[in-house]
Amino acid sequence: MTDGSYDDQEAEVNGQRRTEGPRPRRGFWFGLVVVIVKPFMLFWTKRDFRGMQNLPRTGGMVFVTNHISHFDPFVLGLYIWECRRIPRLLGKASLFKLPIAGRIITSAGQIPVYRDSAEAADAFRAAVAAVEKGECVGVYPEGTITRDQELWPMTGKTGAARIALLTGCPVIPIANWGAQEVFASYGSMRIRLLPRKTMRVLAGEPVDLSAFQGRPITTELLHEATEAIMNRVAGELGVLRGETPPKELFDPRNQPEDEETR
Repeated sequence: MTDGSYDDQEAEVNGQRRTEGPRPRRGFWFGLVVVIVKPFMLFWTKRDFRGMQNLPRTGGMVFVTNHISHFDPFVLGLYIWECRRIPRLLGKASLFKLPIAGRIITSAGQIPVYRDSAEAADAFRAAVAAVEKGECVGVYPEGTITRDQELWPMTGKTGAARIALLTGCPVIPIANWGAQEVFASYGSMRIRLLPRKTMRVLAGEPVDLSAFQGRPITTELLHEATEAIMNRVAGELGVLRGETPPKELFDPRNQPEDEETR
């Protein structure tokens, strides 16, 4: 890691060459995040990063990923940074209200999501504006950590599909696995750093949304496009895990309100 805005050195992650070329200008606050997070991740975790060639080097894009732990945003952030892009993740608005961390992630350009409020549409508008400016926007379509007992992705919300169909940008499906071994997020809240865990991330080729383009953006269309997106994320996760994903993804809307899902 250099102190400047660029790093032209060629490097490899587990034998796979990273995207080459200069890093983007990161600004002070995102640079501060990199200086804090990257050394921590390199020291305390191992990496198995694949499919990095599938992220466009330039231009607006949306990447979508599964959510298995409160730790996986750090993993995904490092992965995207190693792909020579600056991630702009959509996250819960409550995180942006934390005394110190909230100031940092806000200044680093991350996008707060206000649920069930008059400001709920602000995140969507901010994400569309970022994509139209050529930025790399990250969305957790599930909206929360998966409740699937086997940690497969759940059905997704339609925000990523709406952004993609409105802007015409590519949607990159990314699967991550291993963060749950550091911080399970359910049950015990202990962070387990030793022995060092391997953070596995795989980006697939862009989701084919051609069947949905050029049509009126209806609720039904968005749900169909979102299903296609989540099935791709589940498929990439199946590759990482060496397992076959379920034919139907867990839908939390079908669960009784008083059911303990985990």
